[in-house]
Amino acid sequence: MPANEPYDVTIYTDGACDPNPGRGGWGAIVIERGKETILKGHERESTNNRMELTAALQAIRSVSGKSKKVVIYTDSQYLKNGIEEWMPNWIARNWRRKGGKLANVELWQELAKEIENHTITWKWVRGHAGHRYNERVDRIAKAAIREK
Repeated sequence: MPANEPYDVTIYTDGACDPNPGRGGWGAIVIERGKETILKGHERESTNNRMELTAALQAIRSVSGKSKKVVIYTDSQYLKNGIEEWMPNWIARNWRRKGGKLANVELWQELAKEIENHTITWKWVRGHAGHRYNERVDRIAKAAIREK
């Protein structure tokens, strides 16, 4: 993390499925006070979107203490747009989309609770475009798919 960034914690997240839907994996790199922590996990039956949400949720939960300034880098527009644009409307409609049922509602609800604990800036990065940490977290998520 460059010294000029005003964040206490920097997080990189990714989710993967093979096939989609199918066996899923997620990964996160959490950098706090210069220490890098790798988080990962998998589910037997999942979707890429569920894994993206799970990676962000688990990474945020891992942040020590409350009221930290956090930046999260994701290549998932579903995650970023869901948090920044769509969530207020889902909440207003009692966690429903305009068109009806909201997919992954339990994960969105858990994320809504967790993001209240910190000041979070969400940044989108293009996946598979050579971004060092995004490429690493992609490899972590894909490797997690194969774990037993």
